[in-house]
Amino acid sequence: MWTDQGREQVWTLIGGFEAQVRAVPEAVALEDVDGATTTYRELNAQANRLARLLVGRGVGPEVRVALVLERSPAQVVAILAVLKAGGAYVPIDAGYPPERIALMHADSGASLVLTTSDLAAGLPSGTGPLVSLDEPGTVAALAAHADGNLDLELWGDQAVYVIYTSGSTGTPKGVVVSNANLATLFVEAQRILRFGPSDVWTLFHSCSFDFAVWEQFGALLHGGRLVLVSREQARSAEEYLDLVERAGVTVFNQTPSAFLQFVQTADGLGRTGWTDPLRVVFLGGESLEAARLAGWYGREPASRPMVTNAYGATEVSILNNIRLMDPASAAAGAGSLIGTGLPGLGVTVLDAGFAPVPPGGIGEVHVSGPGVTRGYHGRPGLTARSFVPDPAGPAGSRMYRTGDLARWAGDELEFLGRADDQVKIRGFRIELGEVEAAIATCPAVAQSAVAAREDRPGDQVLVAYVVPDGEAAGLPAAVKAWSSARLPAHMVPATVLVLPALPLTPNGKLDRKALPAPPVHTAAGDGTETGTERAVAAIWAQLLGRDGVTRLDDFLDLGGHSLVAARIAARVRAELNTGVQVRDFYDYPRLADFACRVEALQVPAAGTAESE
Repeated sequence: MWTDQGREQVWTLIGGFEAQVRAVPEAVALEDVDGATTTYRELNAQANRLARLLVGRGVGPEVRVALVLERSPAQVVAILAVLKAGGAYVPIDAGYPPERIALMHADSGASLVLTTSDLAAGLPSGTGPLVSLDEPGTVAALAAHADGNLDLELWGDQAVYVIYTSGSTGTPKGVVVSNANLATLFVEAQRILRFGPSDVWTLFHSCSFDFAVWEQFGALLHGGRLVLVSREQARSAEEYLDLVERAGVTVFNQTPSAFLQFVQTADGLGRTGWTDPLRVVFLGGESLEAARLAGWYGREPASRPMVTNAYGATEVSILNNIRLMDPASAAAGAGSLIGTGLPGLGVTVLDAGFAPVPPGGIGEVHVSGPGVTRGYHGRPGLTARSFVPDPAGPAGSRMYRTGDLARWAGDELEFLGRADDQVKIRGFRIELGEVEAAIATCPAVAQSAVAAREDRPGDQVLVAYVVPDGEAAGLPAAVKAWSSARLPAHMVPATVLVLPALPLTPNGKLDRKALPAPPVHTAAGDGTETGTERAVAAIWAQLLGRDGVTRLDDFLDLGGHSLVAARIAARVRAELNTGVQVRDFYDYPRLADFACRVEALQVPAAGTAESE
């Protein structure tokens, strides 16, 4: 992991991976969704061939390479290859709208785009130059390259990736992260959690979410096995449960909401064996109230597995706090306890004048130390506003203003929310201003506002409020279509409400507290034809919080997502005796089609004779 290059010992991601190749060359490094495996030796050889091809195409220090790839062995190989060539990778989710892909590609200044031929066909014009990894010419070129390590000179302050986050100004911003930034995280996390060759991890999250960096290298830096999760498995708690059980996962990484929904699904199916191999449950990406774990501790022996609450941000290299949770905190109904900073990192609570707040006082969390990244690529003004001089550090050192509010609760921090309009929904960081900016460009909208609401406990969603510029008829559908073409799915509002005017405070500012709640469910609507449709409509209406669901309504248009789909699927299975799964909501999103699917999967009642 540490490499001696004459000037100093330097920690690098690639150095850590190659150390494991030497230590456990024939151990399984990667397991694909179909069960096919790749050893550390094989994975290293594949990455070395691609790295040589990239070097031949001009990739080197500070050269950025965009990746538009599905979760696959090719994606893992591509990340390793870019790092081996000395470059920095720019992960772009293949499911993003073309306009956003084009924006991220142009803003990053990527010299190449690594993709596959099927995904290349859907990329916006001007994205390139492209290298399709599965094209015969590329495959032949790779086979001609040597597979030994390149042993290029790599330095700690060298950029390794640029990950884009939501931007308050309406434009996503790319955070530049170096080897040195990540060193403290992986070195100190290893000392706390003791990862090793016997651990099995899943690569569950999109490569554009830095939780995926933690998953991939958490496994590959310690000789563990990384099991890939398909999009279908990631959408379905049942299918993911099958994978977790089959693979014997020992390190389970999720947002708190997804984890608790997963546990609920497993319990509902009577599946408890998946917890037997578990050693670490690593929760992060959103606030975790300790009290939410009371049910988990009630079903699991306190001695296993270890549950952590991780706190951090992309700007401080994924995370800076790891708090070990315990049954006592959960039983006491404690709030969101995030502990203290990892050794070597400074985590302080400061007031507006950058002075420490007294015990119990509320202030903004600031993070200092080697985890603080360079800032935002090509955005010096924005970088200067968020990365400020560290008054307690050496000359030239900086600290990151997180925008998070906290207070000291004894000797640890308690997270209290945001000081601005940033929210986190199912682990995704979203600037409401970026969503509002996208909607504001819709020609039919005169004014708009966006809020995150949790009108149903545990189900936080985005709600857009729009004032029409002309006719209001059809405006909600038009706004959703407009946003879907410009924003990732997790940033598209679940509900669009049309208002005659936005509520204002006496001084003329938007009064967010006066924005109304979406209509609540009272009964299933008209427009259903069969008994199954009526039953499904009633369940959808209740769990989606919708009034008047009809047979033509679309699950996704009603604000559905994977977590609520799991709840609805459980209800539908129990009440209608069917084998419907979460993936069916995506394959059959219209209620009438979903109801037909429910009927096709219904199990005959006991004693019912079936005709031959």
